[in-house]
Amino acid sequence: MLLTKEQLSSVISKHAERENGLQDLMEIMLESMMINERREYLNGYPGNKGNGFRQGRSYGQGRVLEFRIPRDRYGNFHPRILALLRDQETECERLAGSLYCRGMTQSQVGEVFGEIYGEQYSKASISRMIEYLRVDIDQWLKRSLETYYPVVFIDAIHIKIHRKRSVETEAFYVALGVKEDKTREVLGIFNRPTESATGWEEMFCELKSRGLERIGLLVADGLSGLTSALSRVYPTTPLQRCVTHLKRNMLNRVRHGDKQELSQDLGFVFRVGQPDYTREQAWSRWEGLCRKWASDYRSIRNMLDQIDYKDYFTYLDFHPRVQSMIYTTNWIERLNKDFRRVLRMRGAMPNEESVLVLMGKTAMDKTSYQRCLPRIDLDQKLFPPENNKN
Repeated sequence: MLLTKEQLSSVISKHAERENGLQDLMEIMLESMMINERREYLNGYPGNKGNGFRQGRSYGQGRVLEFRIPRDRYGNFHPRILALLRDQETECERLAGSLYCRGMTQSQVGEVFGEIYGEQYSKASISRMIEYLRVDIDQWLKRSLETYYPVVFIDAIHIKIHRKRSVETEAFYVALGVKEDKTREVLGIFNRPTESATGWEEMFCELKSRGLERIGLLVADGLSGLTSALSRVYPTTPLQRCVTHLKRNMLNRVRHGDKQELSQDLGFVFRVGQPDYTREQAWSRWEGLCRKWASDYRSIRNMLDQIDYKDYFTYLDFHPRVQSMIYTTNWIERLNKDFRRVLRMRGAMPNEESVLVLMGKTAMDKTSYQRCLPRIDLDQKLFPPENNKN
């Protein structure tokens, strides 16, 4: 029996009032449209015919819509409306991933979707939407690297993680590289429960396994166990420890009234951009500074004759015009601030994977890293002429 338009409208309206009725109608409508589209398609191919259905799903009305997709004998029929649904699904996934990586929780993303689409999406639905993001980031974190990076900056950021019904702070190791084309890229993000020499060595080994054979200069803070780890994996790579961290650390060791004088003395030792200022001169001035302050501050006296502090003067072996770029970890510190900004809204993270997703997406979206750094290729030790692409 064929129903009139008015009768059909009445039946549809009554069904829509039931629980999940609107979802049922949308699924029925999609199936019907695809079945009719297949009928029209088969009219143009007399030797072909229908061959049942396969299951399909998409997002709509705050829920996952499930329906049957018609098939033909030769597998050539592809419903046009399905392409439209997939485009919408992709846009939903991208929007969900973008909101999630800008600091919103999955529940908050669901609330935003509710405002847009009229019904709140469940946490599980949002989790399925951002699954594509997890896959992309996992592939990005495992990608192949270039064989040589002139400068690599490393640091560790500490994040609270849920494990076994308790919350503890864990280390996430970050490596930022300057490429031969003078742009930058985040080389990797690695999770270890604690920061240690073993952790740094494992990070270096993973970078090497992904293709990084040689590093021109490594720049880092005073990280524990770093020197031994570096010597085992990249034995020819010189180390520059962050001068900014050293200055800050030393100023925290003295009284407020002495800070200005000590700051001036440190500026006299750590000079940049002067072609005639050598590493030997700087070390001599450093020893003089330590002797001057040793009588008043035991912590500074203990710095005398510690050979490890020579790693703070490595930058003086390079071109004067690049020294200000390589004697501090400021670049990777700024990156870590971006990571903290995204993670701050969540408190303790549910697992390490969620941290890697947020940090990875933040790193991938750093468009400023695509701009070339001016003058950094002036140093021919870091950028050998035969390798310089620009």
